[in-house]
Amino acid sequence: MFKLSDFDYELPDELIASNPPKNRGDSRLLVATNQNLLDLKFNQIIDFINPNDVIVFNNSKVIKARLFGNKISGGKIEILIERILPSKEIIAFIGSNKTIPIGMIVKLPNEISVKVIEKMDGLFKLSPISPVNWLEYLDKYGHIPLPPYIKRTDDKDDETRYQTVYAKNEGSVASPTAGLHFTKELLEQIKNKGATIAYVTLHVGSGTFKPVSNEDISKHKMHSEIYSIDENTLQLIRQARLNGGSIIAVGTTSVRTLETVAKNSFTRLTGETDIFITPGYKFQLVDKMITNFHLPKSTLMMLVSAFAGFETIKKVYSHAVKNKYRFFSYGDACIFMKQGEENE
Repeated sequence: MFKLSDFDYELPDELIASNPPKNRGDSRLLVATNQNLLDLKFNQIIDFINPNDVIVFNNSKVIKARLFGNKISGGKIEILIERILPSKEIIAFIGSNKTIPIGMIVKLPNEISVKVIEKMDGLFKLSPISPVNWLEYLDKYGHIPLPPYIKRTDDKDDETRYQTVYAKNEGSVASPTAGLHFTKELLEQIKNKGATIAYVTLHVGSGTFKPVSNEDISKHKMHSEIYSIDENTLQLIRQARLNGGSIIAVGTTSVRTLETVAKNSFTRLTGETDIFITPGYKFQLVDKMITNFHLPKSTLMMLVSAFAGFETIKKVYSHAVKNKYRFFSYGDACIFMKQGEENE
């Protein structure tokens, strides 16, 4: 059985990418195939995409989910919206130096106030005191929710660079970052090669950064995220299978969406998923995965280890550190082929 410490590795701080490359797509690509590692440029990803393949992207769009406000007493408060409910209430993390009591009022920009009405396992439910269209409000007064390991404030550049070029459906509070490398020109090259582009939606929650704290990873409670996939995407995948093509998932969020749908026998095309993929999991749909480098001891490290093989991931991450790849959201990428499950 694997333990939490098995998914740890040493990462020098200087390898954490605090900013995107100068031009979208100017990143590096580490390829793990047939026990060999190749150091390439990201645009060479086209060489690993074949006619009849389906490449699946997560088209969720990042919202400006971070807000700065004040308590009635004047103390500063930071709110990171996790989800906007149909009732217009919000579920959010609240950053404060003191305990957050039920009934507390938070004053936000443009004379908007919200009231804390419920505690929810590290999160809070807040109700607006006056009507507000949250998506319009956040677009005007919110901030791009950069990950906690990027130690700077967001700027204008982040509004485009922390968003994929194909982002469509608003709802994520963290970017599906494997897609950040793709340009419109590269998407056209993929189509021209005879591969098919398909989309799923999974709204990435801030729980994606939640550390696993129990050495017994089976006791970790996975966060839940909203997903959807349409019948057209499923048909494209079925056709690719018939034609001998591969299913290539861009990012762990696409992987989790596809595997959730397969796990539910293709009957639930929308819903919430808390699928937790660890070594030993048998993948049903995904053949190749394009992804960034992930945080130590994270659920995403466990997912890629399940997909590519635990020993392969150890080798890949050691190589990436040694060769000074850039890590995490604004960092470089890798591509893995599905390997046999490892159970030791």
